[in-house]
Amino acid sequence: MQPTVVEIDGFRGRLINASHADYDVARAIWNGAIDRRPHLIARCIGTADVVAAVRFARDHDLEIAIRGGGHGVAGTAVCDDGIVIDLSAMRGVRVDPAGLRAWVQGGGLWGDVDRETQAHGLATTGGIVSHTGVAGLTLGGGIGWLMRKHGLAVDNLLAADVVTADGERLGG
Repeated sequence: MQPTVVEIDGFRGRLINASHADYDVARAIWNGAIDRRPHLIARCIGTADVVAAVRFARDHDLEIAIRGGGHGVAGTAVCDDGIVIDLSAMRGVRVDPAGLRAWVQGGGLWGDVDRETQAHGLATTGGIVSHTGVAGLTLGGGIGWLMRKHGLAVDNLLAADVVTADGERLGG
């Protein structure tokens, strides 16, 4: 059942539906051949928004697509008639130069990571294209310039804050 009211309890980000002026831009992804029309785009600003959006989708029997960088060639970052949980506003990167670690939010791009790590003379194995999302590339293995010496991006993942399909937050 698709809801007619565009409101999600506890959600602080932007909700965009087909009647919104930004709808076509918000549903566009890197692969321009993909033209899917979600019922709702939930542009999250934090993990609590992701939890609220997943629970909303579950309660209304909506298909879920997750958009980090929106760079995947198959177009899985957008779906027809479901909800896109859009992490593009969650691009924060924090670097601990002494511990040689970085924390990246779910919508972070490799260019964001490069910019912040290079400020400390650091680099990581990661995407070759700067506008690729960190989460998607890492979950797919993650080929990068430094992989021969340091492995795939996923080999360097130390922890993750995960929201399950039930809307439960794990980690963090």
